[in-house]
Amino acid sequence: MTNPSDEVSRLEADEQRLLFDHFGNDDAWELGALLVSLARERGAPVTVGIRRGGQRLFHCALPGTSADNDAWIDRKSRVVERYAESSYLVGARFRAKGRTFEDASRLDPDRYAAHGGAFPVRVRGVGVVGVVAVSG
Repeated sequence: MTNPSDEVSRLEADEQRLLFDHFGNDDAWELGALLVSLARERGAPVTVGIRRGGQRLFHCALPGTSADNDAWIDRKSRVVERYAESSYLVGARFRAKGRTFEDASRLDPDRYAAHGGAFPVRVRGVGVVGVVAVSG
């Protein structure tokens, strides 16, 4: 089993390496299309959503998904927007302290979910500008 502190360190390093030089509407479409293509190759029923600021730039729900997947994307994306880190990393930080996000964050679990699947879109020299999320 992975040491929770080691997992947090690894996730932090991964997030710092994954940077865009720019991120516009066309970039969102290309990234979203790539994720959908990979999901189709694997036969994974997922919903993919990409946001920049308050604007939805990409959304695709593959067969086998439902409105619940949209709700999960919204909940995980809110965590990224609030903490500027991936939804999984945020949950891992709480677990490393022996706590759960749901109990310790004091945020409404109907609106926030610190589970894997949402990742910050970080632009070099700018910071977090959006969120890419997958559910399914």
